This record gives sequence, structure tokens and C-alpha cells, in this order.
Amino acid sequence: MELETEKLRTIEASFEADVEAISKIDAVSSILEVICRSTGMGFAAVARVTTDRWIACAVRDEIQFGLKPGGELVIESTICHEIRQHHKAVVIDHVDNDEIYAGHHTPQMYGFQSYISVPIMLKNGSFFGTLCAIDPRPARLNTPETLGMFNLFADLIAFHLNAIDQLSISESKLQEERKTAELRDQFIAILGHDLRNPVGAVSNVAQLLLRMPLDERVKRLATIVQDSSYRMKGLIDNILDFASGHLGGGIVLNRTENEPLEEILNQIVTELKVVWPGRTINTQFILTEPVNCDGKRIAQLFSNLLGNALTHSEKDSPVSVKAISNQKEFILSINNAGEKIPEAVVDRLFQPFSRGEIKPGQQGLGLGLYIASEIARAHGGTLTVCSTDDETCFTLQIPVQ
Repeated sequence: MELETEKLRTIEASFEADVEAISKIDAVSSILEVICRSTGMGFAAVARVTTDRWIACAVRDEIQFGLKPGGELVIESTICHEIRQHHKAVVIDHVDNDEIYAGHHTPQMYGFQSYISVPIMLKNGSFFGTLCAIDPRPARLNTPETLGMFNLFADLIAFHLNAIDQLSISESKLQEERKTAELRDQFIAILGHDLRNPVGAVSNVAQLLLRMPLDERVKRLATIVQDSSYRMKGLIDNILDFASGHLGGGIVLNRTENEPLEEILNQIVTELKVVWPGRTINTQFILTEPVNCDGKRIAQLFSNLLGNALTHSEKDSPVSVKAISNQKEFILSINNAGEKIPEAVVDRLFQPFSRGEIKPGQQGLGLGLYIASEIARAHGGTLTVCSTDDETCFTLQIPVQ
């Protein structure tokens, strides 16, 4: 019993959706008005017709026939019931003089003398219903012009119904994709969080090993482990920030009135010198004014930019870092010699998963610069890039207050 009730509710909801779909087509009311004006008919409607239901979806009633949108006729009492089976138009100028319909039960029941109804066929070939009109007076309807007009209007209604259906399908797919994307981001966030502990353990073990008296081979292996764990930590941080942004949290700042930025920047330089032994990193820090910022986030941004500069520059060329704070802003620039970044790459450089030209041995997710730009934006600042044939420079600018 409950199953049958649920089935009836589903069917009823489907009919309500059909009535609503027709109501969304602005042209329908104009179509029904044109039909009544051009033919002299007093009642015109768009009907949803199935094997057992006839329901008015849109109505123009000038003869008080009594039907409104959502109103229903007994399906067996309508000629539309027959049209649903043979998919052909039915046109009657004068019922009393018509060889086929003079004694038909439908005109006698509803008291009309003129009648026209054409099928509305959807793009997939299914039968939706009819575009029909009736009047108690005879009318000259069986002409190529009138029938052509009805067919044209029926096709137009079918076109709109198909468009509504496609839009509904697209919206449904978009909703599913959003759900999938949210689940994916949640999975990434959980995975990144869970990876932090084992990566941290690997890094700690590598550091402990390097403090012990080791032969050159073992020391080299421990250094490789330490460098790899450092890169893995950076990737995990970027993944977590990316997932956080997509899940609605965005880049979270923990500002301090006067961050020890020189100490923070020097620490990053020291860490990267360990990862890139033999590379020259020139620094110039002129920090005369306190900066209100999140030191850990600035360190994360700087690490991404400096690591990027070391990766994409020649091994024998230095990387220059300059940091200045004045009464208005804090400026951090990282400059390296190397090939010019193409304009097409620059335009999407700060987008997620954009990595520019990847050379052998240069790996990454393409999130570093995106996260860096988001950190700049969270501070109310900007991150820009200027690339020429000789050098490339990334510049962070944020207000000091």
C-alpha cells in the first residue's frame, strides 16, 4: 500500500513539473493569444497527454470552458487521446458536417463545433501532448496556413521543453560534480593532514642521522632523505591550503603586530641552502618599520618563491632576495637569472595546477605560486611577476598595518 502511494506521488509530481515547465515558457501565453485572435477560437490550451491523463498546462479561455492550468479532463473523453496514439493532427471546421466526427462523443460532451489539435513531439521522439483549440461555433481551420501555424507553434513549445530539460540535466550534473569536488577536497585535506606525521618523523630521523659520525655514502643518503622530506612537507602544506580554500576556509592568518621577519626570512634561506648546497643566495634586508602579518604564512610564501627561483635558474647563477619595510608597506622581491617566462604562461601562473614549462627533474603540483598569491591576497597585498629575457622577479607587496 505504501509503495503504491509513493508511486502515485511520484507520478503526480511529474505532472506538476510538466505544468511548471510550460509556465516557464514566456512565449506560450502569446502563442495562445495569437491562436485565438487569428482563428476566432474562444479556447486554446497546451495539454499534457499520457495513456491515462489529460492535464491542461496553459490555457486561454474566452468562452468560459472552465479549465485552468492543472485542470484535468477524462482522457477517454478527449480526441487528444486518439492523437497520442497516431501522432497526427486533427482539424474539424464544423463537427455537424464532418464525416468522421459528426457522431463522435467528444464534441457532444463538450459542445464544440470547431476543433484543431496538433501533437507536441519532443526531440527524443516522445509524445508530450497537444496544442489544441475549440469553439462552439464553426470556423475555417483546415487550411495550410492555419495548420502550418499550429505545427510551428508546437515545434517552438517542444524546443523550449527540450531546452528546459537539458538545463535541468546540466544543473543536475553540475550539482553532482560539486558534490564530487567537495568530497575530493575533503579527501585531499584528510590525506594531507595524515601524511604530516610520517613525513615529520622521516625528517626528524634524517636530521638525527646527520648529527652522527657517518661515512660519506650514508651521509649522502641521509641528506637525500632530508631534502625529499622537506619537499614533501612543502607539497603537503600546499595541498592542505588548496583544499582549505575550496572547502570555504580560505587562507587563515594569525597576525602579529611586529613579526621578526628578518629572522624568519633568514631561517628559510638557511633551510634552502641545505637543500641546494653550492647555490648562492644574496640577501638584503632593510626592515626599518614593524610589519603586521602572519610570519608563518610569509615564511611559506617566501619558501615557495625562493625554491621556485632556485629550481628555474642556472646552477652557477645567484638568486637575489631583497626585503624592505617602510611606513606604508612591506616589499619582498626574489630575483633570478634565466629564460623569460612566456606571456601565455604568465597569464595563468598564479592559477592552481599551472606549472609553466616543466623541465626534466622539475616536479610539482603547480600549487606553490597559487598558494603564495592567496597568502598575499589574504594580507591585503599583491604578488606580481616581471620576466624579461635576462631575469625573472617575483614581488610581494603588503601594507604594514
